[in-house]
Amino acid sequence: MQELLCYQTMPIWTAETIPAAFRERHNTKEGVWARLTVLQGSLTFDLLNEDSDILQSGTFSSLRQPPQVEPQQWHRIAAVSDDIRCRLAFYCRPEDYYHLKYGLTRTHSEVINAGNYLLPGNGLLPGKALDLGCGGGRNALYLDLLGFRVTAHDKNPQSIAALNEIIAAEERQNISASVLDISEETISGQYQFILSTVVMMFLPAGCISRLIGDMQRSTLPGGMNLIVAAMSTPDFPCPIPFPFTFGPGELKRYYEGWEIIKYNEDPGELHKTDADGNRIKLRFATLLARKRPVAGPLTPE
Repeated sequence: MQELLCYQTMPIWTAETIPAAFRERHNTKEGVWARLTVLQGSLTFDLLNEDSDILQSGTFSSLRQPPQVEPQQWHRIAAVSDDIRCRLAFYCRPEDYYHLKYGLTRTHSEVINAGNYLLPGNGLLPGKALDLGCGGGRNALYLDLLGFRVTAHDKNPQSIAALNEIIAAEERQNISASVLDISEETISGQYQFILSTVVMMFLPAGCISRLIGDMQRSTLPGGMNLIVAAMSTPDFPCPIPFPFTFGPGELKRYYEGWEIIKYNEDPGELHKTDADGNRIKLRFATLLARKRPVAGPLTPE
């Protein structure tokens, strides 16, 4: 179960309380692993294919536990002893944990991608991260799981209150969330990673230059910025009257002198839907950039 987190544990089952559905062929969802633990007695557990053919079967007890069930693997509890006591738990990757446990929107894919450049495998240790316009906290909570010391801001008091409830329930010690209107207030501190995903289009156009400047000044040398925001271009006009949208190449120009790790202006979708129930499509500017380290004095040979 390495790198997986348990997001739900079912009550202990007996021979009388095992749900009938679990005795029939069923499967786990995409991105969900399952672990059935036998506490007492014994059971027969089958792994199946889509045609209900048995791929693997065995009798298991507290001394010999059933195999882990992979995502979308068909399986069933085929038989149990009269004295069976067992418990089922569900696991997921860190980016899905708060989505599955609390119903938050899944961690943004670009935040997951940024983690590939920020984690110890790349010679860096998680430092301080700042999430600007954190909403319900989906990205901030994920970064906390990765080991960052996270500060999260949003101007919506209800969003921050809900996020703080999750932080308290999970007993997370290295994440703090507070109300801050980033369109009006200056950010402070020094961070390894600053992100703003799907936020800037909701801000007044006049504050964008100042905000990006704040982000850059508050980024440590070698640290990174991630921005994902709506665009409006001649070939793909934005269908929503946002207060602000980036034009072609505009976001990238702000980061001249930085190392551009990723930049694109690809079409994407909002979670918001149109009158026909279809997700609204528009073009997004996506940038991941590293602040170049300050060059030090040459050391004489």
